[in-house]
Amino acid sequence: MEVDAKRRVQSKAKALGFDHCQVSDGSQPGSRSHYEAWIEKGRHGKMAYLERNREKRCDPSLVVPNLKSVISLSTSYFQPSKRHPSRNSTIPRGVIARYARFRDYHDILAEKLKELTDELTRSVSFDSHSLWYVDTGPILERDMAQRAGIGFVGKHTNLISRRLGNWFFISEILTTIPLPVDSPEKNRCGTCQKCITACPTQAISKPFELDARRCISYLTIELKGSIPLELRPLIGNRIFGCDDCLAVCPWNRFAVEGRIMKPHALSDPTDIDLEAWAQMDQSSFKERFRGTPFFRTKWRGLMRNISVALGNTGTSRNIPTLSRLASNEDAIVSEHATWAIEQIQDRQQN
Repeated sequence: MEVDAKRRVQSKAKALGFDHCQVSDGSQPGSRSHYEAWIEKGRHGKMAYLERNREKRCDPSLVVPNLKSVISLSTSYFQPSKRHPSRNSTIPRGVIARYARFRDYHDILAEKLKELTDELTRSVSFDSHSLWYVDTGPILERDMAQRAGIGFVGKHTNLISRRLGNWFFISEILTTIPLPVDSPEKNRCGTCQKCITACPTQAISKPFELDARRCISYLTIELKGSIPLELRPLIGNRIFGCDDCLAVCPWNRFAVEGRIMKPHALSDPTDIDLEAWAQMDQSSFKERFRGTPFFRTKWRGLMRNISVALGNTGTSRNIPTLSRLASNEDAIVSEHATWAIEQIQDRQQN
């Protein structure tokens, strides 16, 4: 019966557009000691939820009592490169993470995970309990995905798939239904350290060790306060996330465009006019970015990031817009816009 249940779920997952659907058991993650040491060192930064729920993250049976199986799924968000020649090469342009070039994946995958979980429940005749997550639950999902054979945790601490490269989301269904498990994936980084040397802020202190406090993705998305002064110049023109460590990985040569995310791609997301975006007010921001990853940073976070990017790449033409932001009542926005003006003025003098 359990074998049939797994087959039904995998068939349904394929029909829904998931790239892979594999199973691991519900035992405690092997990375528990590494995770706890990482938390003790404070390398999670201001992400207090990672420490608050650490017991559950280290013991998934606390999330779902009588847990028997974890179904891990992968969803590619790879898109072939689209070159957009700039209409004016003198206009400062911004860079965003690849996953932000789509509508919010949490919303997109949630509907499909609910449908898949319903199929799992129907596949058995006994009472069961299943709980799905898409990057939202108190679990060490990369550990679970590696045990299920979805991919392996690379030296940059992200999951790598031999069949999808680095460009994919992972989601899970925790269930009390015992299912046949798949073989775990082994690490296949070899001697490669391209991701470590590619990091602009040296956030990857050594293989498999990331200091989130220096990571540009953390600084531009998760951090809600001021970006440390010494790290601002290293952010360059990145305004939402950073893919540098992912982009250099040799396994990306196997990346394929996914079926689920393709219809949800945003229009022209790679040609970002920083000056134009900096002129958005809060109302315009909400109208334009509701239902997208950008909504996570709120208006103040995006303006903070754009200010830093203009401080690094802007010219005197951008000072009027930055001056308006510098006079904003939001202290975070004002602080970073003021810093940006000073950077531009320093470049002019030198």
